Amino acid sequence: MAARRQTSFLFDLDGTLADSVYQHVLAWREALDQEGIELSVWRIHRKIGMSGGLFTNMLLRETGLDIDPARIERLRRRHAEAFKARSPRVRPLPGARELLGYLTRTGIPWAIATSGRMETAGPVLESLKVDLAGVPVITRDVVERAKPDPDLFLAAADALKVDITAACVVGDSIWDMLAARRAGALGVGLLSGGYGRDELERSSAYRVYEDPADLLRHIDEVGGRV
Repeated sequence: MAARRQTSFLFDLDGTLADSVYQHVLAWREALDQEGIELSVWRIHRKIGMSGGLFTNMLLRETGLDIDPARIERLRRRHAEAFKARSPRVRPLPGARELLGYLTRTGIPWAIATSGRMETAGPVLESLKVDLAGVPVITRDVVERAKPDPDLFLAAADALKVDITAACVVGDSIWDMLAARRAGALGVGLLSGGYGRDELERSSAYRVYEDPADLLRHIDEVGGRV
């Protein structure tokens, strides 16, 4: 009889474990305003979670502007600075610390994979009290491509030394679910980042919960059993 493969959990960060999506949205708008680029807030929100490179490519399509590499770098830097100014107001989502604590106590492997760079992810990780010495955290700094490419989640699975096909990717955006599907993992969607249930399910989420607290209450449904 084949050995049972233990489920592992690979978490997105912003909007999944931390209530930080709208700080990112407003930081991007501030960065865009500084560059004289007008873009509605709702359009920015729809792109949160994808890689910065794809963000700027889609921005180019929507505005028709010629965005050169120097401008892209200025936007990235200005976004990081604006987000850092807002980071003291970032809080863990309900049940986030309890969910991670449960997985740690029960010996279920977990890691974090975020499209953000460590310069913006650092304050959010601090709010969650993540032990960087003991938990793999994969950021945009260490992979070639971010979501919706699968690189982040594949790297997180490698860091845990687990089979990606036995992993649950937990995220709040369609970009997380698309990346999970491309990686070969199961996608679990959370509504805490602003995307709707239908959108997440169409992007391949096989279960959708309200937030980390709701996921913890139903953890057995997604294989999170000891």
